[in-house]
Order: sequence, then C-alpha cells, then structure tokens
Amino acid sequence: MLSVGIVGLPNVGKSTLFNALTKQSVPAENYPFCTIDPSVGIVPVPDSRLQKLTDFSKSAKTIPAVVQFTDIAGLVKGASLGEGLGNKFLSHIREVEAIAEVVRVFEDKDIIHVHNAINPLHDIEVINLELILADLETVTKRINNIQKELKRGDEKTAKEYDVLKKIEAMLTTGKLVRMEDYNTDEQKIIKGLHLLSAKPILYILNTKGETQLPKELADFFEKEKAEYAILDIKTERELNDLSAEEGMGIRKELGMAEVGIEMIIKKGYQILDLITFFTTGEDETRGWTIKRGSSAPEAGAAIHTDFKDKFIRAEVIGCSDLLEVGSYAKAREKGLVRTEGKEYIVKDGDVIEFKI
Repeated sequence: MLSVGIVGLPNVGKSTLFNALTKQSVPAENYPFCTIDPSVGIVPVPDSRLQKLTDFSKSAKTIPAVVQFTDIAGLVKGASLGEGLGNKFLSHIREVEAIAEVVRVFEDKDIIHVHNAINPLHDIEVINLELILADLETVTKRINNIQKELKRGDEKTAKEYDVLKKIEAMLTTGKLVRMEDYNTDEQKIIKGLHLLSAKPILYILNTKGETQLPKELADFFEKEKAEYAILDIKTERELNDLSAEEGMGIRKELGMAEVGIEMIIKKGYQILDLITFFTTGEDETRGWTIKRGSSAPEAGAAIHTDFKDKFIRAEVIGCSDLLEVGSYAKAREKGLVRTEGKEYIVKDGDVIEFKI
C-alpha cells in the first residue's frame, strides 16, 4: 500500500488537508503541535475504470486501490536536533514512502505563522534542511560503524563506503539525496539506510484561490525538477463535506477544473511510479497497486504470496479492450485475451486472472 506522510511547518494546513483527504476528524486548531501522534487515513484512489468493470461483471463488491496518508505534526527549525517534537516527527517520516510537503502561500493575519512571515521558499528550505541534517547524522554514524570492516579490506563494505561518502558530500552541500542519479547497486545501499531526503516529495502549495505560482517557487521547482500542486485546502475541505453533485456545481462556479484532493492522490501515484491492475468477477472487482515495471508474479504478490510463489501463467486483457468488446467470449474470439508467463511486465489498466 502506498504510504504518504503529510509534513510541513505548524499552521500551514496539514491537518486540514488530511481531513479533506480522509473526512476523518483530526485536530486542526490554530496552534503548533496540536497533532502530536500521527493520524492515519486510508483513501481510495479515484479511477473511473473500476466502476465500469464492476458494471461489466455485475460484481457484488467494488474495492478500489488505496493510499495511506499519515498526518505528521509540524516540523520546526532545529527538529533534527530535537527542537519541538522533532525526533519523534522525523521517525514518523522515515516510515512513509513519499512526502507531501504542505507549504503555506496564503496571507491571513488571523492564522499565526511560526516565523511570523509568509515566505514559502524559506519554509521549504527550513524543512528540507532538517531532512538533510537528519540524513547527514545517519550517514556519518554508518561511516563510523563500518570502519573496522573497511580496514579488513571487505569488498562489499568498500562499495558501501564509497556510496556513503558520495551521499555525505551531497548532503554537506545542502542537496537532497533524491537529486542524484544512482545505479542499481547504489540504490540498494541507499534503500537500506532509510534516508529522509531520498524519498519522493510532492510540494502542495496551500493558497486561497490563487493559481499563479510565485516566480521564486517556479524557479525552485524547475531547478529541483520537483512535482507540485496548487490547492486551496480550506475550500477543498468545505466542498468535501457537500454531496458530490453540490460540490461539482460549486467547483464549476469557482472555475475549478478538477477535484483537488483527487489530483493529490494521482500525483502521489506519479511520484512513486505506481500503476493499477484489476481483477474482476461476480464476487468483486478490485484495483491493485504495484510498481511500474513489475512482472506478472510480482503483481500477483499484491493479492497473495501464492500468486507469486506458485505462479504458472496469467490471462491478461487491457481494461479498455474488455469494456469495448463487451464480453470475455468476444474478447477471446478476437484474440484480445493473452496468456502471459513469468516474464510479462504488467501494464496500467491490465485485467488479470492468475493461474496457480
């Protein structure tokens, strides 16, 4: 399951975003550290194909792919040194796969800012620096711990040491680990370190209806090749409390092209390079989340380990092809249902029946 941690400085809209995503009640009062322990919400991934497949199969149940969002309390400058509730929050970030970094862009004299000034780029730099400093401590500690093995001439340790020194140099210059390209061996070593700044980041700019990106932020995102979304979080939260029909009507009046919360979930998928495949039948139609590039047995493991360990073959058809022809019988007549083996790389939208 995809897990995304919502982070940011205090009072930037993190808990309001979480509430909009999950419709759960999470404290969002106007003061720092109101969310001390992380709250977790499971959110369905919006996908119109799912209902179409349900109708096609006349399924008794429909189960969407899901994203897990964790509302993590506000970070402050010095978190890596234990300031505020820093150490605890950093450990919570370590447990998620991606970071949704909420950045306050709007002005509101009634909502205090922890630095008493609205400066989005500075806020980003504060948070990212804390991630970098925490990672630098992790890397330095690991370098010290492998000195004995290094002196013995262990080849594996020597390779790890080279990667650690490369990362240390990056962090020392203030760069996030994810900004560099790494080969397969380097990626394995980095993955084992559970570094914060190696995680994909989606910047969520919390506005009050503005859609124009400030120039300094545009320049920063271009330089960092970063994913971002502009969102009026408070409005999204309010619209989420309405019926779908009422909400859509107001969105049209406000000129909002899409549901912002759905956009956030989709972008979360993008930054982790995830896709959805489907299983469908009379009992249920279900969406499953896997990494892009997964083989058929690896995709099967999302359902049950037996589908990977005992994999024989898979019957595969694209969702659009199946819906277009209207039945499996016609799909087979046209040769659209394929029998695939262990080497098959699953594509987004595949409808699969596993044979074990």
